[in-house]
Amino acid sequence: MEYTGRVQGSVIILDAAPDLPQGTRVKVVPIAGKAASPLGEMLLSFAGCVHGLPDDMAENHDHYLYGTPRR
Repeated sequence: MEYTGRVQGSVIILDAAPDLPQGTRVKVVPIAGKAASPLGEMLLSFAGCVHGLPDDMAENHDHYLYGTPRR
């Protein structure tokens, strides 16, 4: 079994809830080169904060910002 996650302070936060009994001992091995940057962590804190945008905003942001044709 393998789980992925990230370190936040002194706590490890897993991407998905594991199906492990309470008190199970685990071993944590860092993945080389996969540490999140402080800027990336800060930007992730804003994920999902903006509401009311068009459903295709990510794909057609140039259309909404500059008026280019939609993709």
